[in-house]
Amino acid sequence: MFEKLLIATLLVVPLMVTQVGAGTMPHLEKATFAGGCFWCMTPPFEKLDGVTQVISGYTGGHTVNPTYEDVTSETTGHLESVEITYDPAKVSYKKLLDVFWRQINPTDPDGQFVDRGSSYKSAIFYHNEEQMRLAEESKKKLAESGRFDKPIMTKILPAGPFYRAEEYHQDYWKKNPVRYKFYRYNSGRDQYLAKVWGKDDKMHTEKAEDNTTGVFMKPSSEELKKRLTPMQYTVTQQEGTEPPFNNEYWDNHKPGIYVDIVSGEPLFSSLDKYESGTGWPSFTKPLEPGNIVTKEDRSWYLALRTEVRSKHADSHLGHVFNDGPKPMGLRYCMNSAALRFIPKDDLVKEGYGKYAKLFEKH
Repeated sequence: MFEKLLIATLLVVPLMVTQVGAGTMPHLEKATFAGGCFWCMTPPFEKLDGVTQVISGYTGGHTVNPTYEDVTSETTGHLESVEITYDPAKVSYKKLLDVFWRQINPTDPDGQFVDRGSSYKSAIFYHNEEQMRLAEESKKKLAESGRFDKPIMTKILPAGPFYRAEEYHQDYWKKNPVRYKFYRYNSGRDQYLAKVWGKDDKMHTEKAEDNTTGVFMKPSSEELKKRLTPMQYTVTQQEGTEPPFNNEYWDNHKPGIYVDIVSGEPLFSSLDKYESGTGWPSFTKPLEPGNIVTKEDRSWYLALRTEVRSKHADSHLGHVFNDGPKPMGLRYCMNSAALRFIPKDDLVKEGYGKYAKLFEKH
């Protein structure tokens, strides 16, 4: 009798454990949205309680396993999108729709904000009939709200294969916070959303950080020592000077822009770079004059010089002299160690897409 009870217990207990374990597993569902640059679409959803994962990727097109270059060539039919895995017991699909509408310009038929092209159009990809119904209801409600004076152009489409984007695109806002903030601010997204929605905070939205400093923040000295090479730290933080003809960019002839090595704020363009014969990268003018600060420099006993610093990171960049080519007559003599070069082909990827048009004819 005891042996029978023991065997019965051994058979029942695992079954009970399995049933209890299965009962505690959350039922997860997926939602897919396209709202322009997926870098900007990721944070608002990741911050929602009940969302377990947000993946940046491509969907809606006709090619298999497309790359970023394929999609942005506007030949694949794919849209930059985010695939959201969520627990409907904690966050509803209706809530996700509310968040989605708060991130986009639904009246734009040709892209989103600074990003133009079919791959940046907005869309809702439904995974079942209920999602389709809710999406159509929310779109109708938005159109009737009177908030927009143009038709809602966002399409509601059945979800198809979703292709995960390259790893550097995943959680870009966490991996590259400075570049992300710079791109987001200059894309015009937050300015548009603030204008349309104002202080109405009934729906969750990703809000830009205080931009009074131009979205650039200078890291602590300890962090800079970890991030920068000894030469970069000496030049930018201690007003040092690198050796001429023995630095990274003095003879760089590639098209692109130069940004602050510390903050990423754009400073100079290759279009204004010239051979000065000094052994340092030299420019006739800044790309963004608002990011340049000049000060008197009396540290050299032979002459009074004009120091050039970046506005937001306050990095020492070099000096400006009055012996440059006409018509400006200026020579911005910079230290390579204070700069980071962004090739023209990487401008969009790096978050500096607004400058890509400068090189369309070059």
